[in-house]
Amino acid sequence: MALDSNEHSNKSITKFESMLKTDDVYFFDAEDFEEIVHHYLNNGKISLGKKAIQIGLEQHPNSLELKLLQVEVLAFEDKYEAAEKLLDEIQTIDTRNEEIYIQRANLQSKQDNHQEAVNLLLEALHLTDDTFDIHSLLGMEYLFMDDYEKAKRSFMKCVDFDQNDYSSLYNVVYCFEFLEDHNGAVRYLNDYLEYNPYCEVAWHQLGKMYYALNMFQEALTAYDFAIISDDSFIGAYFEKGKVLEKLGRYNEAVENYETTISIEDPTSHAYLRIGKCHEKLGNIDLAKYYYYNTVHEDPLLDKGWLAITNFHYKIEDFEKALYYVNKAINIDGENPLYWKTAAKIYVALNNLDEADFAYKQTVDLGNYELDTWLNWADTLKKIGDLNSTVQVLVQGLEFYPEKAELLYKLAGTYLKNNEVMEAKEKLAQAIQMDIEKLALFEDEFPEFTQVGWLRTLVSEFKKTST
Repeated sequence: MALDSNEHSNKSITKFESMLKTDDVYFFDAEDFEEIVHHYLNNGKISLGKKAIQIGLEQHPNSLELKLLQVEVLAFEDKYEAAEKLLDEIQTIDTRNEEIYIQRANLQSKQDNHQEAVNLLLEALHLTDDTFDIHSLLGMEYLFMDDYEKAKRSFMKCVDFDQNDYSSLYNVVYCFEFLEDHNGAVRYLNDYLEYNPYCEVAWHQLGKMYYALNMFQEALTAYDFAIISDDSFIGAYFEKGKVLEKLGRYNEAVENYETTISIEDPTSHAYLRIGKCHEKLGNIDLAKYYYYNTVHEDPLLDKGWLAITNFHYKIEDFEKALYYVNKAINIDGENPLYWKTAAKIYVALNNLDEADFAYKQTVDLGNYELDTWLNWADTLKKIGDLNSTVQVLVQGLEFYPEKAELLYKLAGTYLKNNEVMEAKEKLAQAIQMDIEKLALFEDEFPEFTQVGWLRTLVSEFKKTST
């Protein structure tokens, strides 16, 4: 009985390794050496792969395929000049071997010369009818160049060649997403499903596109078809749960998340979503149980720590909220969301100096959201440090020059600090920008609402704007 290819390959590898152990010399066909080298390279055993190439070339010195594999190893080791020199030698023997251009393209790509890599791959296309791998490589080069339209077309060609090439299918959808063409992705996936109606991957991706378009019923249908195609497809159950959450169908969402846990080991993400559903349903003890399981399952999941912290904050258990946010900060002190949450809790506990420090950390770590500046300024104002309040608001205006609420708050702070000229200037700017938000100023600084020059400023603006 003839051996199938896998059995033959395994037999060759066993024989080769036996030769290395005994120092005997066995003869192999060049094709056997190619299989042996591919086996080692695919499994990351580079030194054994190099040994197989060396012995293979000793037995078959004219094997271009083994020399091309040697080029591949040289490229892996960043020995670009040696690789190019060997390719030059190979090309003098075989000028129309597309693999030479593919390897040259790989060398250029590794040196970030992506346009040159594209040019070489386009040359390779002219030399062979077997273009699947070349289009795949072209797609990756276009991704490196941020040319998502061309990348999409290349990966589409791969899918045309092989309908089961899910890697290329994912890449096509990724390009549609990056181009923000969700409708285009929906059309493409629906066309694909006309020919592959039981492809769970395509149904899953279609569901995600519908979700992005807020077409939740259509997304549910797509996920249902993904599950019909593969009833153990965890991703489909999980994404379906997210849609059900959006629709307020929390009990059904929990069922889908629990299904993912029953199919495979529990994940922190599933526990987190179940906890959020139970919190929405008012099942406080169950929500707490799943949040604790979330951080137990993955102590580094920031969303888990934030969820359990925010849970205790909402029920006004501020001491516990502080305990958990500090645990999170001890795990990842570079996360600005942890510090921002800590600041909010310190304010609730009236620990304003700590809140000030936490807001400073938040900004230093790159969180420049509008409410960060407003809340930090409020904290400093409560402390009574008006100069620092002014500094924070001025800083905030550098990021949000068109936000009238910052100007009104700054004007009021200037007035409290007896800097009247600066206050007048900022109030005039704020009124010009958005007089409707004057109410924010009047609520926060009621003691200044009847100041004569302010009333005049408002009335003059109203006259000129009518």
